[in-house]
Amino acid sequence: MSKLQGSWIWYELLTTDPVAAKAFYEPVLGWTITLGTEPPLYYSHIANPDGGSTGGMMALSPDMQAHGARPMWTGYVGVDDVDAALAQVVDLGGKVLMPKMSIDVGSFAMVSDCCGAPFYVMTPIPAPGSGPSTAFSPTLTGRCGWNELMAGNIDNALAFYTELFGWDLPDAMDMGDFGKYHFLSNDGVAIGAMMQKAPHAPAAGWNHYFRVASIAAARTAIEAGGGQVIHGPMEVPGGDWVVNGIDLQGAHFSLVGAKGD
Repeated sequence: MSKLQGSWIWYELLTTDPVAAKAFYEPVLGWTITLGTEPPLYYSHIANPDGGSTGGMMALSPDMQAHGARPMWTGYVGVDDVDAALAQVVDLGGKVLMPKMSIDVGSFAMVSDCCGAPFYVMTPIPAPGSGPSTAFSPTLTGRCGWNELMAGNIDNALAFYTELFGWDLPDAMDMGDFGKYHFLSNDGVAIGAMMQKAPHAPAAGWNHYFRVASIAAARTAIEAGGGQVIHGPMEVPGGDWVVNGIDLQGAHFSLVGAKGD
């Protein structure tokens, strides 16, 4: 995806045990996770099967956990200007959860939308010779293939994200009692969807679906690695299948792919 503004460019796992997370996710997704060795963050790198980057992994410190941080996946959305994006987030009813930071790979900040769902905004500094982010792809194994928001208030969320990122709303699928499933696109590429969260769901949030070659094989790997399958396998429109799970540290994750044997 050549357009930065509104593109999903990075995915990050916050975990209490990076070594155990590496042992779990590598067989499930075919990733190669290189554990970080540089203090203070010891940031780990997640490479997809063909070598491109999907994201990173960071250990939750005791102080972070004391302030409410928990194991979870989060996504980074590219913006042309972090400062301008933060001002717009606030104007649209969102919050800045972590102020702007600038490091050697770019500037970023953590925010929440108008209904409480957290995510990052980032303006990266590309390495010499590097192309667009390889973290998101609707078709390639190891990437995130779909981004799904369970919105606290669907009407407010639709207005928030279309204004902030310029996302398009090509159509919506009627899901009966569950409301409408609003598809999202950016620069002509389908990137995900959003719907009203169920009343029993604890909080609004983004759910990122990583693509595997076989959902059946991935489910076997999840269970063999000690994780939990909490929903699925389930077929979705277009012929793919999905699974929702929880890893050993309690982080929710989702997979999409062919059914497999």
